[in-house]
Amino acid sequence: MRVEPVSQATQGATLEYLGRSPYANVFIAHTLLHGPARSAQGSTVVVLDGDEVKGAAYFGRQLVIAAGDDALEALARHARERGGERMIVGERETIRAFWKLVEAWHARPRLIRDRQLVMMVDRRRLMPFSDRVVVRHARPEEWRVITDGSAGLIMQELGYDPRRGSPDFAANVRQTIVRDLWWAGVARGEICFICSLGPWSEQTIQLQGVWTPPPMRGRGLATDSLGAICDRLLDVSPTLSLYVNDFNEKAIALYRRVGFEHVADFQTLLF
Repeated sequence: MRVEPVSQATQGATLEYLGRSPYANVFIAHTLLHGPARSAQGSTVVVLDGDEVKGAAYFGRQLVIAAGDDALEALARHARERGGERMIVGERETIRAFWKLVEAWHARPRLIRDRQLVMMVDRRRLMPFSDRVVVRHARPEEWRVITDGSAGLIMQELGYDPRRGSPDFAANVRQTIVRDLWWAGVARGEICFICSLGPWSEQTIQLQGVWTPPPMRGRGLATDSLGAICDRLLDVSPTLSLYVNDFNEKAIALYRRVGFEHVADFQTLLF
């Protein structure tokens, strides 16, 4: 098998392969469809057996893998040449098998999120919600509350404060607000819920940054907010998806109340 950058000649077959598991593979699909052309072709590779696609991976600050077991040895060799990733992400069994191939030479992970539930919702599954919360795009002047909520979520889920490691974190959040990627639920004039749009493909939009300010919790506001946001987004996408650590029982319960169903498992290794 050979590993090579995705090209115009192989992009269609690579996207078809990724589309077989759209909720697990949306990040790589988004990179090919919407990322800068030079970056996408240089960082996203395809594993080929003859002309048949056996897997794909994105190499950057994170290594994202979508591949069958028979493609992992080739990706492991390629990863050894590249190196430098801060996390490895993919379907749980894929990452377990990949790690066995690289652990002898790879740096040890500082943190392992062993099981992360990949969940999806569509129009048929979406549960009813009340209209007591107004949902809208977040506004530029609300960047502080969005930044604090986003950082709080990352600390909870991934174990580090992004504001310390990245001086541009707040600026990046402000930029995504301007691009209308952040949504807010507002109750009585106060933000009670936030979430953002992550990668998307023709099959799904991945939600991320889901956060309820602590003083607003326990009132059902997150359920109504997320339900209303999903209702809006399902007008432009056939499905929505997300993933969540298996120990975050309250978040999982929220997603199930809205109508999300468990469809796959991720694993993340952080370095």
